[in-house]
Amino acid sequence: MTEWYYADASNVRQGPVPTAALLRLRQSGHIGDTTLLWRDGLTDWQPLRALVAELDADGSTPPPADAWTLEPTEPAAHDDAPVAEGTDSWRPVTERDTPSAPVFAQAATSPYAPPAAPVERPDTVVHGGDIVYAGFLKRLAAYVIDGLIVGVAGMVVGGLVGGVIGGLMAVSGAGGDVGFLLIQVVANLLSIVISAGYYAWFHASHSMATPGKMAVGIKVVRLSGERISLARGIGRYFATILSGLILGIGFLMAAFTDRKQALHDMICDTLVVDKWAFTATPDLQRRELGTVTVVVLAIFGVLLALSVLFFMAAVGWAITSR
Repeated sequence: MTEWYYADASNVRQGPVPTAALLRLRQSGHIGDTTLLWRDGLTDWQPLRALVAELDADGSTPPPADAWTLEPTEPAAHDDAPVAEGTDSWRPVTERDTPSAPVFAQAATSPYAPPAAPVERPDTVVHGGDIVYAGFLKRLAAYVIDGLIVGVAGMVVGGLVGGVIGGLMAVSGAGGDVGFLLIQVVANLLSIVISAGYYAWFHASHSMATPGKMAVGIKVVRLSGERISLARGIGRYFATILSGLILGIGFLMAAFTDRKQALHDMICDTLVVDKWAFTATPDLQRRELGTVTVVVLAIFGVLLALSVLFFMAAVGWAITSR
């Protein structure tokens, strides 16, 4: 029967355990679908949910909850060779044992204690798998969502700033064009600060994605797959301004470059990839657009078409009214 190792809640490797006992641990709630497992033959640790089919095929009816307990196996007295990692073994409980659930009798100071498992963190980089780059349409959908969030935040802050500055000027007796210009300058500066902080903080976070990118299922990483720093995130935001200043050509480059890089990606050495890229489960990546992307693009397309029609109608009315 296959023997498994798993990472416990403290990210310490436990095992080996037979498949039936592993299924019992799952049923009792000691491990879950996100628990990382490994067996001989796997190249890396994988979450339990990715191995369910194999476990079900290999496992028999799980033993009762008190049928197994884990104890360290003592090395043979005549064996001078060092004991290999993971020498723990499972044995049936005897009459002297009366546990109500699987017990792991592993002393913390034991020289045979298993080493910490290489548990995958949210920003752990795993190379060797296929990489799905985020195309222009996915990135556009993410920008639409993020733009809406940042736009609303900017309007709220601008309204508050305008109210405060306007009130102070009214009390002091000042105002006029100077007051209006001051309100515009302060509101625009705060809008830039909010936007830069929003994109830089989210891109440098463990999720490596803004709410818009999270919704679409993509993230921003370095060329090596690593998480970007806050400073690089700020630089990348200002680089996007450059991509927009050249008539948006910098953004359109994401539709034609090999790795779907826009101009600001090339400047900052970043990539926009599927959220499962550079992880232990690259097979979960999606090349299709996805429901969220399709819905957002459809709504955006309708609103854009209505805006164009309204603009054309306004121009036509202005011409005919002369």
